[in-house]
Amino acid sequence: MARTDYYHDPDAPFPNSIVVAASVAVLDRSGRLLLVQRTDSGRWALPGGAMEPGETLAACARREVREETGLTVDVTGLVGIYSDPSHVIAYEDGEVRQQFNVCFAGKLVGGELRRSSESTSVTFVDTAGLERLSIHPTQRLRIDHFLEHREVPYLG
Repeated sequence: MARTDYYHDPDAPFPNSIVVAASVAVLDRSGRLLLVQRTDSGRWALPGGAMEPGETLAACARREVREETGLTVDVTGLVGIYSDPSHVIAYEDGEVRQQFNVCFAGKLVGGELRRSSESTSVTFVDTAGLERLSIHPTQRLRIDHFLEHREVPYLG
């Protein structure tokens, strides 16, 4: 389903939902960052998605990484909570969602890299080349916070 991201846009539609979502920032042994290229926007992002009933947020994070990338990760820490009301996502079905994402740090445990129906590409990216990729500013904020190895999680 196609989506339109609005960020600090005074003409953005007013949200009609908030969905709890998790994402995970994880590096491979070479220090490259795991990213997926989303089919709905074409942008690169950390793997993640919406929490389902009956699971914890950490379980959601692990499940989403496995579903979107084929990899298994352990959740090792909290990067931050991202709930900026100026980031609104409009879907073609009429849902207009205010961002609410809890981003975790993770450790690669196993699995085989593969893409899913939600991605056109899944790869580990050299962090020095991130500026060449189309990454939404809110995703880039999470990535930057992860790479900074902050002692205190971001709460915003």
